Amino acid sequence: MFGQEFYNVDGGPRLTGHVMASLYAPVGIENLFENKNIQRLPQAYLAARNLTALNGGLFWLGNRYYKREDVHITDFFYWNPSGIGMGVEDYRLGDLKFSYAIFRKDSIDQANNALRHDFQFRGIAVNQGGELQIGVSYIPNNSTEPTHHAGWALNFQHVQQTTQGGWNKLALQYGKGPGVGLGRTGDLTNNGDVTRFRVVEQRYFKATRLLDGQLIAVHQHDSAPTGGQDWNSLGGRLVYSLGSNWKLLGEIGFDQVKPDGAATRKLTKLTVAPTWSSADGLFGRPEIRLFYTWARWNEAAQLAATAGDALSASGVYGSSRHGSTLGLQVEHWW
Repeated sequence: MFGQEFYNVDGGPRLTGHVMASLYAPVGIENLFENKNIQRLPQAYLAARNLTALNGGLFWLGNRYYKREDVHITDFFYWNPSGIGMGVEDYRLGDLKFSYAIFRKDSIDQANNALRHDFQFRGIAVNQGGELQIGVSYIPNNSTEPTHHAGWALNFQHVQQTTQGGWNKLALQYGKGPGVGLGRTGDLTNNGDVTRFRVVEQRYFKATRLLDGQLIAVHQHDSAPTGGQDWNSLGGRLVYSLGSNWKLLGEIGFDQVKPDGAATRKLTKLTVAPTWSSADGLFGRPEIRLFYTWARWNEAAQLAATAGDALSASGVYGSSRHGSTLGLQVEHWW
């Protein structure tokens, strides 16, 4: 991520530019430069700050990560309105912050252009140490494309600060038509009979100076004329600091998918990872992890897997419905 200030008046307006470059290898590092879409600019935007008319907010234009909410331990971005567009962010109305953005594309990979309006209200104090955040996403009908339909989504999130620096987030989400992206743009051919409801509960806790972790639970119900499904996910990660820059990480996860009229697919996994890190705790980085994962899945999950995938009978584990992975992982944040 590179930034450049183009204009700055002492204590007044500022204009900055931001560019992020990335390399992406969907089929392996050996194919890194074989696809022209591998080299990307996931962020490239201008931002104007300290404008009196915006009351503490900023105006932006371009392609950017925008107010993303994720489950850290699974990299699950459950509320992610990022995209290519423009908007006013964090306009102050007392203690309330209002943001409006209009997007044309979620990313360069989106096949069809589609307008998406995003309205957000954050900073709504509802209890001691608690904040309510509300998001509304609207995708209007495209009159030039008769197969494209209008859609919308609602996102409600309560963020509660807990003891010793912990927090709890509870998100309730509902979308209809192309709004089933729940902040992003879903399939534009979806009509009003296609819906998605999701609940995400996550808690970060710090039990002692040496022990902290994160717990998650997800329930999602999809409904469509062609058939829907339910997805449930439970899991957690514990991190125990051993001193001298060493940690021990442990994870457990369970996922279950029940399509309408089909058998329930299940997978359970366990991971342990001795870790070197420059800082204690779940979020301390950089980290180098030696990890071992064991997983078991049922026959329905095996039959549903695409041929050649790890869970399929033609995958690396063959007809067996359990397997292990050993690897080395490096992670750093800037």
